[in-house]
Amino acid sequence: MATANVPIEAWVVALAALPGVGPSRLRWLLTQGEPEAVWRRVRSGSLKKVVNDESLRLPPAFFEQCSAAAKSIDPVAFWDAHVEAGIGVMTRWSASFPSELADDDDSPVVLFWLGDIDRLAGTRVAIVGTRRATRYGIDVANELARELSVAGVSVVSGLALGIDGAAHAGALAVEGAPPIAVVGSGLDRVYPRAHSALWRAVAERGVVLSEYPLGAPAVAWQFPARNRIIAALSDVVVVVESQSTGGALGTAVEAARRGRTVLAVPGPITAPSSAGTNQLLFDGCGPARDVGDVLLSLGREPERRRVAAEHRPSPTGNAKVVLESLPWQSVPVQHVVLSTGLKLGAVMIELEKLEADGWLSLYGGWIERIGRGGAR
Repeated sequence: MATANVPIEAWVVALAALPGVGPSRLRWLLTQGEPEAVWRRVRSGSLKKVVNDESLRLPPAFFEQCSAAAKSIDPVAFWDAHVEAGIGVMTRWSASFPSELADDDDSPVVLFWLGDIDRLAGTRVAIVGTRRATRYGIDVANELARELSVAGVSVVSGLALGIDGAAHAGALAVEGAPPIAVVGSGLDRVYPRAHSALWRAVAERGVVLSEYPLGAPAVAWQFPARNRIIAALSDVVVVVESQSTGGALGTAVEAARRGRTVLAVPGPITAPSSAGTNQLLFDGCGPARDVGDVLLSLGREPERRRVAAEHRPSPTGNAKVVLESLPWQSVPVQHVVLSTGLKLGAVMIELEKLEADGWLSLYGGWIERIGRGGAR
């Protein structure tokens, strides 16, 4: 294993690939000496835990497992694999490391990226929320992201299902600020697979970040760790939908700890998907009723115009009666029949018209209203 002209980052990347090594353990390993020297001590089995740090929670066989794994890793070849894949790598000590992360008290030690790292420059707003989003939440996330992007604000999210994906799709739908994604796996391990095209699009227009090397799978504990980076990068965090517990609330906590503004989108008090966001509002977070609220939190004066002008034809007659009977949460078709007194056949005709006009979505006998501007 030739080591001449091997960049210091190559040894850090190799250490990050060892089993059981996450951000905290990698940070600790790099306190034990220069990266190449630490790697050789790990590989030989001579590195022993020399400090009493219970926060590391090292399993009894940690060093033995790392030593065995290190014998199967060629740091030079592993580094070359990142270069050939077009993945950028920098460490916490690089002069070009993003200042928002370098100054953070829980900064990643190493950062991997696809796309253009310079696109981190500028104003950034995180839009986060549940994977089990309602149509209401998806529409709100998409619309906020579109309008923020047009306003020159980069949208940050995690490329997950639900709210994250809707936000990134919205940011990509317009010519605006570059989108930013922070993921919880190696950049060759797209998760979820359904978002493969979205990953590529974000990398082409913006940048996808990770603190995990090639081959690192998506493991549950890595997503809460990922959320602290989303919070640190963002000037404002907007939680669109969240159950009473979940990763989005964790991101809000990380943001608040860093002194970032946290906004929450109000939702129906009967909807489990809005239990977390409504709790944030109760606890004192500001509301995100539209893009104007977000821009004001950034110190910008929003344009005094109606945001997102309506292009849908206004419902009349029975269609209006049906739409006005719908709450802002999913309900079964039978709800409309009982609320309006119309026969089922007539209700279905009006529902199909309203769906075609973009006022609602029908799926499996359930109805969900779409976007703002409906009869209230």
